[in-house]
Amino acid sequence: MKPWVLGLTGGIGSGKSAVAEEFGRLGVHWVDADHAARWVVEPGKPALRLIAERFGEAVLASDGSLDRAVLRERIFQDLAQRKWLEELLHPLIRQEVADHLARAASPYAIMVSPLLVESGQYRQVDRVLVVDVPEAVQVERAVRRDQSSEAQIQAIVKAQVSREERLRHADDVLSNDRDLIWLGAEVERLHNFYLTLRGGQE
Repeated sequence: MKPWVLGLTGGIGSGKSAVAEEFGRLGVHWVDADHAARWVVEPGKPALRLIAERFGEAVLASDGSLDRAVLRERIFQDLAQRKWLEELLHPLIRQEVADHLARAASPYAIMVSPLLVESGQYRQVDRVLVVDVPEAVQVERAVRRDQSSEAQIQAIVKAQVSREERLRHADDVLSNDRDLIWLGAEVERLHNFYLTLRGGQE
């Protein structure tokens, strides 16, 4: 039987990756749309050439890979450029993710995506799990992890869909504001519940 797909999302700094890794430890196959977004712009891939043609060589690092920070600066202020980039990359990322999920051998598989709600990807999954943390925790974690300024992280939080909107699409919510031991136990509880579901529905 084809595994059903759980969409896992949460704002920046919510701990999506930590949650996905906990599921992975339990043998659940997962793929991160963010990782897929990196794979489709690797040197030698057509998307990277198109991006360099559009934005100039400045978006390429010295080793020929994409300089994501430079690209982010170019598109963050310019809605039309951001739209062009999304229209180029989203179908490629979708295909990459679908290929990965098709290889899953677990009863259900997980698609991790920060933009699950914004991009409409939630319509391609059978169930949605939102990793939720208070905004202050989000900002503090992301600043620490990305070595970014608080203002930069706040801008990303603002660009992402609101917490309320994300929670509106949730079938399940995991509050990730405690320690890893607690997180592991929560994931295990959800996992055992998910194993009882047919096609992601109760």
